[in-house]
Amino acid sequence: MSITAAEILLDELRHARTARGMNQDEFGRFISYSGTHVSAVETGTRPPTSDYVAAIDRALKTGGIFARLLERLAALDMAPVWLREWITFEEQAKALRWYEPAFVPGLLQTETYARATLQAGGLLTVEQVRRRVQSRMDRQAVLNREEPPHVVIVLDAAVLRRTVNDDRTLIREQLENLAAVAELPHVQIHVVPDDAGLYPGLQGGFILATMPDDTVVGHTDYQVRSQTVSGAGEIATLQRTWEAVLRDALPRRPSLDLIKEAAKTWT
Repeated sequence: MSITAAEILLDELRHARTARGMNQDEFGRFISYSGTHVSAVETGTRPPTSDYVAAIDRALKTGGIFARLLERLAALDMAPVWLREWITFEEQAKALRWYEPAFVPGLLQTETYARATLQAGGLLTVEQVRRRVQSRMDRQAVLNREEPPHVVIVLDAAVLRRTVNDDRTLIREQLENLAAVAELPHVQIHVVPDDAGLYPGLQGGFILATMPDDTVVGHTDYQVRSQTVSGAGEIATLQRTWEAVLRDALPRRPSLDLIKEAAKTWT
């Protein structure tokens, strides 16, 4: 049976604790994390972040070995290391609210569209593109699981007009896929029309995940990395922005009609 890079790291983290005769609560106190957090990492329900492994390196005076191991093993997995924590939340969420002003969200991208957006600018190697495309395609399984999350997505109308590599067929197929997904009973897609003018969401895209225990975790994206946020103030700000964006968006059916009309313009 094959073992993933993440499982290799988790085995080493568990060994680092048990070799010192500590239970999870004791180890948590030792590295200034809760025992619950240590348990979640070791059982794979919460990925080890760079901050977490750095705390272990400091406490054990390893010279940074776990941080280096995390970085090197991340290259063997499909998703970038800085995205893996969010993917865990995404997989477990019972509801997702996603606002995107620039691109079709990754959960709804066709493979061709995903590859084209990742190749844009030539900043990634061929292998990096391949791995990230595969990661995006794998993440879409969340929409088809036995009990899928309720997904509400809001797009800026500019997304429907943005060309990729001047490939009209690519965009048409992507918008047709968007329309098809919008017909799923657990998915709602809304479009903010051009006449909305300036509105709060234009400052950047974000996602809100509601977990099974009703806590909410947020995700914001930047040029070189993404950030998972859970602080009460940060979540409150994102939820207010979400409500403002949704107020400016068209209802579900008019949004679907707009997507279908946009697809026709790319023929």
